[in-house]
Amino acid sequence: MAFKPAPLVAETPIQGAKLLVIDARFHEAIADELVAGALARIEEAKAKADRISVPGALEIPVAASIAIGSGRYDGIVALGCVIRGETEHFGIVSYESAHALMRLGVDKRIAVANGILTVENEEQAWVRARRTEGNIGGQAASAALALIRIARAQIGR
Repeated sequence: MAFKPAPLVAETPIQGAKLLVIDARFHEAIADELVAGALARIEEAKAKADRISVPGALEIPVAASIAIGSGRYDGIVALGCVIRGETEHFGIVSYESAHALMRLGVDKRIAVANGILTVENEEQAWVRARRTEGNIGGQAASAALALIRIARAQIGR
């Protein structure tokens, strides 16, 4: 079955929101494409963004936790790519990074969007990363922006 991304709709401006985009550099070119998609969506929403890079997907939740603790961000966009190899490492990295990011969002009550690709091969990664195809970076940024809107509406953040 072919990958079909959800259509992106125009972002409603969200003045004053500040997001942190964290990208894992393990697959640099894919990460750069994910980041470009995310930053374009954030800019479209008239929000602001900082970017930091970490070596791999397992470092993203730690960096996100540190950033959340600073109180400077309304949301986090986590981006990276984990490609299955010949060992169980893929499963560990995929599960632990996703679980830690979910726990951060729920426990800290802050917008955390997971745009870490978990794929079988590089071709699948590119289909999902390219802004002209899956644009998962843009999708993740849109998810974070939606959660920020919910937080502002519900709790006045």
